[in-house]
Amino acid sequence: MRFLLLLIVFFITACSSNKVSKNHGFISLENKLENIVINKSNKNDIIEVIGHPSSISKFNSNKWFYIERKQTNQSLFKLGKKKINKNNILVIEFNNKGLVKNKKLVNLNDMNDLKYVKKITTKEFEQDNTIYNIFSSLREKVNAPARNRTNQD
Repeated sequence: MRFLLLLIVFFITACSSNKVSKNHGFISLENKLENIVINKSNKNDIIEVIGHPSSISKFNSNKWFYIERKQTNQSLFKLGKKKINKNNILVIEFNNKGLVKNKKLVNLNDMNDLKYVKKITTKEFEQDNTIYNIFSSLREKVNAPARNRTNQD
């Protein structure tokens, strides 16, 4: 009985009341945003102040994204479920000369207000037929020796 009681006390004291925070991405984007001046700061200034972007838009290379996320574990009663405390995305757009055209900080509250469209993009052509599968399989077999040679070099 004492052993069980001691084990329970040890388990409860091992569960720290301090919440463990996990940061992902850039830290304190709000503070760094003040150093960015529209029509004055350029791409090199942004890299010097913040660093290289988390992502660059595939459709517009003049749009950079910086991501900041902070998660903490919740209480023991919620079984350590993670809670997102901070989820900021800084979007910086540049003009053709490389100067900052626009800057926008989207935070957790803004993201809750986003409405997602449930449309699905369809293909104009369908490649799921027998002849296509035969030729693509044949093409893979023909190209396989060439890939093996390049991997060995």
